Amino acid sequence: MTLQQRTAVFKALGHPARLRIVDALGEGERCVCDLVEVAGLAWSTVSRHLAILKDAGVLVDEKRGQQVFYRLQLGCVADLNRCLDGSAPKATGSCCATKRARS
Repeated sequence: MTLQQRTAVFKALGHPARLRIVDALGEGERCVCDLVEVAGLAWSTVSRHLAILKDAGVLVDEKRGQQVFYRLQLGCVADLNRCLDGSAPKATGSCCATKRARS
C-alpha cells in the first residue's frame, strides 16, 4: 500500500461515526440497516460515511436482493481499533505499548 493510500485510510477513519461502523464490522458483515442503527444517524449520512470508507479501501460491499452488505476489506483496521481502545487480547501483547526499551 502506498503512502497516499495509507493516508486515505487514516483520513477515512478520522470520524467517530466511521469508527463506530468499523467497530461493528470488526465483528462481521452487516447490512446497511444495521449500520444505520449502530451509527445512530440518518440513512443518507451513514451512506456517505460508508462511501468514504469504501473509497479508501477499508470496506467492500455486496448487493443481495434489495439489501447491501458491508464487510472490512482491511482486517487490520479492526485490530488497530481494538488495540487503540485497549481491548486487544493481552496474550499477544499490546501493539500500542507506551514503554520503549532504553539503551
